[in-house]
Amino acid sequence: MHVEFSRGADFQLPLRYTQALITQISQTAVCNRLHSVEQRLCRWLLMTRDRTHSDELEMTQEFISHMLGVRREGVTHAAQNLQEQGLISYVRGHIKILDRPQLETNVCECYQVVRAEQSRLFG
Repeated sequence: MHVEFSRGADFQLPLRYTQALITQISQTAVCNRLHSVEQRLCRWLLMTRDRTHSDELEMTQEFISHMLGVRREGVTHAAQNLQEQGLISYVRGHIKILDRPQLETNVCECYQVVRAEQSRLFG
């Protein structure tokens, strides 16, 4: 069976994508249960930055609150904390990541778990 699977290169990419998605979904569920809104915001900003390849992100606090599963006020407070630390700039739906290394220091381990699995699956 292993030989047959290795021949099916066209089938492996969707399987890898599915594995990466399952990892991200399950890690997000754990993260939402165990970590602070600020850590989750850091994770979400870094993941979004990794996908867009841009330090400038356009999104409202309302949108972020839906993505994190928290009230908008929680996002406001977490974003203010990150802004006061000089990690991000946030003005009317425009977020700019100012200090990625420090943002990575503040994020929970969930970001690295997902990132490591994607790296393992896609190189």
